[in-house]
Amino acid sequence: MNDYLTNQKSETVKRFVVFEGGDGSGTSTQIELLRGKPHVWTTREPTDSLIGCLIRSALRGEITLHPETLTRLFSADRNEHLFAKGGVIDRCNQGDLVVSDRYTLSSLVYQGVLCGDLPFKLNEDFPLPELLFFLDIDPQIAMRRIENRSDREIYEYLEFQELVRERYKSLVPQWQQKGVRVIVIDASEPIEAIARKVAQEIDALRKE
Repeated sequence: MNDYLTNQKSETVKRFVVFEGGDGSGTSTQIELLRGKPHVWTTREPTDSLIGCLIRSALRGEITLHPETLTRLFSADRNEHLFAKGGVIDRCNQGDLVVSDRYTLSSLVYQGVLCGDLPFKLNEDFPLPELLFFLDIDPQIAMRRIENRSDREIYEYLEFQELVRERYKSLVPQWQQKGVRVIVIDASEPIEAIARKVAQEIDALRKE
C-alpha cells in the first residue's frame, strides 16, 4: 500500500474534526448528535453540492461510473468543501469547530481498493484535520446493522467492508505520525457511551 506520508502535506487545519469508519460504524449518528451545539458546524462528504449529489447517485447504484471517475469526483467535491466561500476553511477561520462525516481517508480506503495509487495522488495536497475519530467495528457486526437499511450502497457487502477495515487500520497510524490527534473508538459500544467520549474531546477542543 502507498505510504501516505511520503507526499502528504503536514499542514493542519485547527478546529477541524473528522469522523471516519466503515459503513455501519455510526459516524453519521455521532455527527447528528453534535448538530446544534454552539459554534459547531457539522458537515459531510460527499457534500450536498451538485457534485456531491452525483456521487451519492453513483453510491446508491442509480448511475454507473468508472471507479477512477468516481475517485476524481470525490476530490473535486472535497476541494469545494474545503475552499469555497462558507466552506470548511472559512468556518474554521471564523472560529467555528467544523466536524465532518468523512474526509480524505475515506477516499484512500474505499477508492483505494479499486484504484490503487490514484486517490493518494488526488488527495496529497489537502490539509489534515486537527482531530480524527476512527470508529472501528467488526465488519460482521456492521453488516447486521446495515441489513436493516432500506437503501443499500454499492460498497455495503461483507467482503468489501473487510478490506475497508484493513485499510483503515493501516492508514490511520500514518495520520497520527503526521501530528493528527487520533481517537480510536470501539464502534460496537452503545451509542450513548460513544457519544460521551466524543463530547469530552469536542468540549475540550472548543475551550482551546
